[in-house]
Amino acid sequence: MTAGADPDAGGGAGADRVDVWLIPTDQPEPVVRALRELLDPAERARADGPDPRSGRRFTVAHGAARLLVGARLGRDPARLVWRRGPNGKPGIDGLAVNQSASGALAAVALAEERAVGVDVEEVRDARGALRLARRYFPAAEAALVAADPAPAERFTELWCRREACVKAYGGRLVQGFGLPLAGPAPVLLADPGALGPGPCRIDDLPAPGPFRAALAAVGERPFRARLHRWSMADVGATSGS
Repeated sequence: MTAGADPDAGGGAGADRVDVWLIPTDQPEPVVRALRELLDPAERARADGPDPRSGRRFTVAHGAARLLVGARLGRDPARLVWRRGPNGKPGIDGLAVNQSASGALAAVALAEERAVGVDVEEVRDARGALRLARRYFPAAEAALVAADPAPAERFTELWCRREACVKAYGGRLVQGFGLPLAGPAPVLLADPGALGPGPCRIDDLPAPGPFRAALAAVGERPFRARLHRWSMADVGATSGS
C-alpha cells in the first residue's frame, strides 16, 4: 500500500516519521465485502446503520486501517483489539494510530515516536463556513475566514488543524475551539490549554479535490509526514518501508 507515495511533507533529516495513508472509501463491492470480514462486531454494527453508503465507506476506512496496523505490527488484522481512550480515541500497544473520514475520503496516520492526530474534511459551503467560524473560532480567526476570498477553504484548513490537534491528545473537540491555529504551516502551539501539556506541532497535508487535511503530533520536535495513496491492489506491501 505504499505504492504511489508522495514526496515527504514537512520536516527534514532527523525528524520523526509519520506515515499517512489517504483512502478513497467508495470502493467496489468485492473490496467492501473483503474488508468487512476484518471488522469486529462493534464495527460491523456501526457499518450496518441506516445509511448504506455511509456504512460501506465506514467499512472501507476501518478495514483498511486494520490492514495497515496489522501489517506494521506483524499481526492478523482481524484479531486486533483496539483500546479506547476516555473520549473514544482508538489505540493499540506499540503504535500510535489515528484516523479520520469525510465524504469519500479517509486518512490513517501511524507513528512509533509520539502521539499523533489526523483530520480530513470536505470543504463546506461558504455560508456554513462563515457561520461555524463565528460560532466556534477565536474572534481573530473568524475575522480571517470572513475576509478571505475563499472563506470555505480557509475555514476547512483551520478546522482540520483544530481537529488534528484535539485528536492527537485524545481530547474533546470543544477543548480545541479557542486554540489559536492560524498562520503559515507548520504551527507550533505552545499551550494546548485543557487538552494537555504542550507544545503540539500541526502541519497541513496535501489532499485531493475538495478536501483539506492536517496532521498533529504532541511535542516540539519536527515530524516528517510520508503520504501514501491506499489501494486494495497494494495489499501485501503494507509495512510502510
